[in-house]
Amino acid sequence: MTDAIVLQRDRGLLILQFNRPDKKNALTRAMYHQLAAALEQADADNTVNAVLIQGSSECFTAGNDIGDFLQQPPTDLDSPPFLFMKSLLNCRKPVIAGVAGAAVGIGTTLLLHCDLVYVSRDARLRMPFVNLGLCPEFGSSLILPRLLGHAKAAELLLLGEGFSGEQAAQWGIATQALDSGEAALAKAREVAERFETLAPGAVQISKQLMKSVDREQLRQVIEEEGALFTQRLRSPEAIAALSGFIARR
Repeated sequence: MTDAIVLQRDRGLLILQFNRPDKKNALTRAMYHQLAAALEQADADNTVNAVLIQGSSECFTAGNDIGDFLQQPPTDLDSPPFLFMKSLLNCRKPVIAGVAGAAVGIGTTLLLHCDLVYVSRDARLRMPFVNLGLCPEFGSSLILPRLLGHAKAAELLLLGEGFSGEQAAQWGIATQALDSGEAALAKAREVAERFETLAPGAVQISKQLMKSVDREQLRQVIEEEGALFTQRLRSPEAIAALSGFIARR
């Protein structure tokens, strides 16, 4: 069986690649657990200088695997999806993302916690939480209004409107938009490899300083969102919306 998360080590670079092409790289509990463990190990390993998260040149991730979510919904903040969020939030090493194709739900919100994000111009990003009877997660209800203003954030979080990779770069969600998926992944790899030549201690301290402002508030918001998200998963609205999604698929 093909690994749903492919881990590759190239000198000081750890690459985490989503690898469920038949499911549009949708994330399962097992995948979240593997991602969390890999990030924690990278954070503790002095020989890892940077982490690169990517999908394929056709698809980043369609977000949560809805069937897996319905069968084994997260019940508390120690569930695999929230352990992944915690490990990414706490990672002291620079995290770079290469994004092409669909980036849905947590496929978009995780980018808010990466240090450098390279997307294809035609990437399709969307956070359809309300559309599924759910609520925002991973600090997006705090970060996006601050980054975009309330009105634009409301469009993305209350209406679930999608946007392109080019828009993501214009709005500061991504670092740069490239002409193709291959170019976005190549640029992300190129930038990630630059950390081989940079002083790791200086990089980590600089990241710490950049992230320290409002860090505790962000942590609290993520926990509040997570508690409400797990409640919403058991709500009639979410059960109906998620079951309808499965039926249509």
